[in-house]
Amino acid sequence: MKFTKMHGAGNDYIYFNCFEEKIDDPEALSIKLSDRHFSVGGDGIVLIMPSEVADFRMRMFNTDGSEGKMCGNASRCIGKYVYEKGLTDKTTVTLETLAGIKTLNLDVRDGKVQSVCVDMGKAEFKASLIPVISDKDEVIDEPLEIGGKEYHVTCVSMGNPHCVTFVDEVKSLELTKIGVLFENHKMFPERVNTEFIRVTDSHTLEMRVWERGSGETLACGTGACASVAAAVKNGICKAGEEVTVKLLGGDLFITCSEDYDIKMRGGAEFAFEGSIG
Repeated sequence: MKFTKMHGAGNDYIYFNCFEEKIDDPEALSIKLSDRHFSVGGDGIVLIMPSEVADFRMRMFNTDGSEGKMCGNASRCIGKYVYEKGLTDKTTVTLETLAGIKTLNLDVRDGKVQSVCVDMGKAEFKASLIPVISDKDEVIDEPLEIGGKEYHVTCVSMGNPHCVTFVDEVKSLELTKIGVLFENHKMFPERVNTEFIRVTDSHTLEMRVWERGSGETLACGTGACASVAAAVKNGICKAGEEVTVKLLGGDLFITCSEDYDIKMRGGAEFAFEGSIG
């Protein structure tokens, strides 16, 4: 099987063109290939597939083999892949995901995709739809004790569940200890992705992320979107204004409307290609 390694802001996945390749057990394959010591290495695998309702379909699997509903960084990479590999000549591409159909707008110059803007849909704050177990309809700036420390959390779905907490600084956080506690807290019946956010100013957020099923990653597109939505909800950032989210792997640019429709802009890069026997 041929594969392509790509990343968006350092969030790296192993991509398969399923117009040409057949993968029978993607869960097991993701576990095997994601190992950074004994295999290709990555945050999981992504399948680029035919769709009956959109131009393309995406399935993505985490390092533990669990299937994710949506990945913003992977969707941008797919936009670059399908255009530069000649699967489409469109600069506006629709992508079927488990979180609905997403629209990718490609910024193409001299035949190369420079950046991709993804219409990520609407942020959802209703607790039962995230899902979050709470006696409140929305969990906004609510206290939550994790590992003996109180955090204030805002919960939001971008097609997958997120828990956003604003902290004084992010560099010294021991995410390997606290991330797993957030992920598996009883409040989150489907586990949760957790974003730790330091506010630089109303247009700049610094973020570290713990992704369910993968651990800490260099970037998370849906997490960046959820964080800006939470920042707007809490009055930290303004609706309609682009916010730079600074991640370990690079910057993403997020705009949240007054109705909490989210657009994400960022780059995507090829790393290398190979084949698996």
